[in-house]
Amino acid sequence: MHALGTHLLVELRDCNPEIIRDLKKVKNMMVAAAKEAQATIVDISFHEFNPFGISGMVIIAESHLSIHTWPEYAYAAVDIFTCGDIIKPEVAARFLIEQFESKSPSIVELKRGILSPLSSERLPHKITDPQLEYV
Repeated sequence: MHALGTHLLVELRDCNPEIIRDLKKVKNMMVAAAKEAQATIVDISFHEFNPFGISGMVIIAESHLSIHTWPEYAYAAVDIFTCGDIIKPEVAARFLIEQFESKSPSIVELKRGILSPLSSERLPHKITDPQLEYV
């Protein structure tokens, strides 16, 4: 089966609440997760809510990584969506599980944009043009 992308829904329960409360740490770890997966970062946007909680997104050429944290519940919801078959979203997921110290993680994998079973074309979706610059 060929699909345009893989979407991981990562449930991070029993996280270290001090880590997922810290905007700088959450942002840095999400960026690092994208780099660990060898993604091409295009843009980064994060917001801290009052009294607590963080939402953020790392836009990558291959799609995105997003997070929403609830430190009061020691919980974070992470989506990792990657197009093609070059980027490995499971690498980013494992990295975040470790960094947020989740004691009870779970991952659901969805294939997005499932193509005809007759198609045998691989879909790398990795930019190879050295003239293009990203963050």
